Amino acid sequence: MDLPSTAALVPRLEILEHAGSTNDELAIRAREDGGGWPDRSVVVTDDQRNGRGRLGRAWTTPPGASLAVSILLRPVTPSGRPLGLEAYGWLPLLAGAALASSLQDLGVPAGVKWPNDVLIGGRKVSGILSELLPTGDGAIVGTGVNLRQRADELPTDRSTSLALEGLADPDPDMVLAGYLRAFGRLYDAYLEASGDAEASGLRTTVTEHCVTLDSSVRVELPGGGTLTGTAERIDPDGRLVVRPSDGGAPVAVAAGDVTHVR
Repeated sequence: MDLPSTAALVPRLEILEHAGSTNDELAIRAREDGGGWPDRSVVVTDDQRNGRGRLGRAWTTPPGASLAVSILLRPVTPSGRPLGLEAYGWLPLLAGAALASSLQDLGVPAGVKWPNDVLIGGRKVSGILSELLPTGDGAIVGTGVNLRQRADELPTDRSTSLALEGLADPDPDMVLAGYLRAFGRLYDAYLEASGDAEASGLRTTVTEHCVTLDSSVRVELPGGGTLTGTAERIDPDGRLVVRPSDGGAPVAVAAGDVTHVR
């Protein structure tokens, strides 16, 4: 896999022939040689064999059919102060909006199901998993993008690939470079605003790309139980605000498995 455009965008890029999980591979490198892996360093492969999705779901794809990319983030303010952990919650939402925006630039009508599943026509083309470093001084944002899978190679009929959506032979370098450029623009603005999603425009951008808003949804809550209603907005903390179907007061959801109800 050749990624010349991507290599120019990040301080360090390592292309792996294959990996169990790019998030795990990057975490190991950051732990063993932290100084050699600065903010925005990237590990990528087109053959991920043991990837993880949200809620512990497995993420596996045929070799060469998808991209698995992990970005190491060590966010600091312009004055050099590390961002507090409360600001990290916006990073996966930032990634989802960045990927959707970059795919739109390629002519693909992508949107985001809250918090960060990227959809095309209601079908999932990308999943994003963010994890804190064990040291607590950074995070890894892992993104899997379906490039060339045929319909029979996808895990469910609610999944899709860029090839199935009209990009006959998606170029990994073009897709990844576009994503990293969009990610960098949003991340730069977020850091410049010291992790303020409102002042940086990040909440506005995430809202614009979120196809969950104004939809009827069912949310499987982490502690058990289900919330059904209408997704109204994304609040200043990145939570999805849902107005329950029973007429109760709006509920701000920080985490949960969201289904769009048709």
